[in-house]
Amino acid sequence: MMENELSQLLKVRREKLKELQDCDRDPFKITKFDGQVHSQEIKDNYEKYDGKTVTVAGRVMSKRRMGKIGFAHLQDLTGQIQLVVKKDTLGEAEYEFFKKLDIGDIVGATGSIFTTDAGEISVATEKMTILSKSLLPLPEKFHGLQDPDLRYRQRYVDLIMNEDVKNTFIKRSKIVSSIREYLDGQGFLEVDTPMLNTIPGGAAARPFITHHNALDIDMYMRIATELHLKRLIVGGMERVYEMGRIFRNEGMDIRHNPEFTTIEIYQAYTDYHGMMDLTENLIRNAARAIGCGDKIMYQGVEIDLSHFERITMIDSIKKYAGIDFNEIKTDEEAQKIANDLGIELEPAKSTRGDIISLVFEEKVEEKLIQPTFITDYPVEISPLAKRKPDQPELTERFELFITAREIGNAFSELNDPIDQRERFKAQVALRDAGDDEASMMDEDFLTALEYGMPPTGGVGIGIDRLVMLLTDSYSIRDVLLFPTMKPLDK
Repeated sequence: MMENELSQLLKVRREKLKELQDCDRDPFKITKFDGQVHSQEIKDNYEKYDGKTVTVAGRVMSKRRMGKIGFAHLQDLTGQIQLVVKKDTLGEAEYEFFKKLDIGDIVGATGSIFTTDAGEISVATEKMTILSKSLLPLPEKFHGLQDPDLRYRQRYVDLIMNEDVKNTFIKRSKIVSSIREYLDGQGFLEVDTPMLNTIPGGAAARPFITHHNALDIDMYMRIATELHLKRLIVGGMERVYEMGRIFRNEGMDIRHNPEFTTIEIYQAYTDYHGMMDLTENLIRNAARAIGCGDKIMYQGVEIDLSHFERITMIDSIKKYAGIDFNEIKTDEEAQKIANDLGIELEPAKSTRGDIISLVFEEKVEEKLIQPTFITDYPVEISPLAKRKPDQPELTERFELFITAREIGNAFSELNDPIDQRERFKAQVALRDAGDDEASMMDEDFLTALEYGMPPTGGVGIGIDRLVMLLTDSYSIRDVLLFPTMKPLDK
């Protein structure tokens, strides 16, 4: 649309608003509109509504006239319904207001339900009220709002123009509700923990730093909820979870946004095997909540949620890369493997355990398309997980991968305060060496563990990635209503 043409359209719309205001019909003075029925409710229960008078409300998405009769499609939360407007029924003055409606205006209409000769369920409009005037034109009907950058910046227009986008976020809400319902039914308590922390902990991530003026201290936006939730397990709240925003000052791509939603779940007296069972059930339940079965499609690939493979990290490397780390006992042997594979090593991260993780990331992750629990992670990369009793160089930890993406991370939680202190010391050494994602020493958490924490299983699940999977969405930005965007002047 040319700039002059757009300017004229904006001028005309404001003139129409002025005309409404001069006639004492200012839409912006209307404070409420009661009694409306949603379009899909009418269509799903046509026999109930046929011939009955109803009130509908929504946004005008199309309009056409044929002499003394007009047609408009009204869009509400659930879909669209046609208004049939006759000059003889509505009256000449009201029909003139209908003629001046613009695409995008929000109106309320009352009339009886019937089916047109073309077979479309419609409202024979007897009364119409303009509830809000659209001063900006919507994108052109047939091409809609397609530019991805503009769609993310103006999500409100995206939701108006693209029904599949709106449906994705409706499904997201249902997924979140199903998770809460499932956990509540299992006896878990939903809790809230601080978003501002004096120490960033619970994950390896770079935090956002802010300043608290009254206390005159720097604080960190939380990078995980883990350490506070485990304090609650110490306090006797045996089953807890928190779903909420996490903040990590890291890069952005199709799988990462600086703020995102996770759920962390902790259960006393179970281990990581119990968390695997819970995770499987929770995901299947979420899929069914939005009408999916155990088999779903993601980007053209069928994913079978009826079966989750369980395999150790070392066995997965042997399976997919032909390298058996059970036969590689020393750091030096592992370093040679890394060099042969062309994997660059950092001096502070060159132990056998570190290299097992790096080889897994390089050679295995991309092949984990079907649901797979990768278990038994090296202790070097699992500072909060309990060691395996018979293999203390490994931990009772799993990550869940689907479509080659990590969906969840879980441990048999470390409850030995002496071991935990030594792990924190190793993390502090990494931090001192320049790793700004390594953990800090959390003395209060260690104090909590010294009071005694029962054997506990914990899992964290990325809600955004789970929604991506279940709604067949390619990018994390497609499942965030308002993703982080670079300012236009940048």
